[in-house]
Amino acid sequence: MLEIRPTCEHCNKSLPFNSQEAMICTFECTFCKDCTENVLQNVCPNCGGGFEKRPTRPEALLIKYPVSTKVIHKPVDIEKHLERIKNN
Repeated sequence: MLEIRPTCEHCNKSLPFNSQEAMICTFECTFCKDCTENVLQNVCPNCGGGFEKRPTRPEALLIKYPVSTKVIHKPVDIEKHLERIKNN
């Protein structure tokens, strides 16, 4: 089951359970659509994988299956990230 993390790891933008802006990689690294497309160039800075739109959890299931409240905010070193993309 997905954690449904609450914020973008890079810019810390709020990404609630029903956000249409949330993007995840295969390891559930979570970023907003703006950071994914315009900053990260659709490459996860943690694993090097791509991103997909995070599915929304139906509101009726939130009591039984709550979303994560753990905030992971570690802004990406953009220069290093772009260099890594260029070299791969």
